[in-house]
Amino acid sequence: MKQVAANMAGTVFKVLVQAGDDVTAGQDLIVLESMKMEIPFAAEGAGKVAEVKVQVGDFVNEGDILVVLEE
Repeated sequence: MKQVAANMAGTVFKVLVQAGDDVTAGQDLIVLESMKMEIPFAAEGAGKVAEVKVQVGDFVNEGDILVVLEE
């Protein structure tokens, strides 16, 4: 299992995947909004989305897990 974590605090602006989706390396999974900027978080490698841990509007802190991927 790989976890995609926030590297900054912000509000979840978009959730681009759901559990069961196959993703490719570099594919955007979540977009956070912080200081009026949109920051995408991408998959580091290919896999399947096991769990999406956030919803649009959620506030996350640095280090919070956004998405869990199965390899």
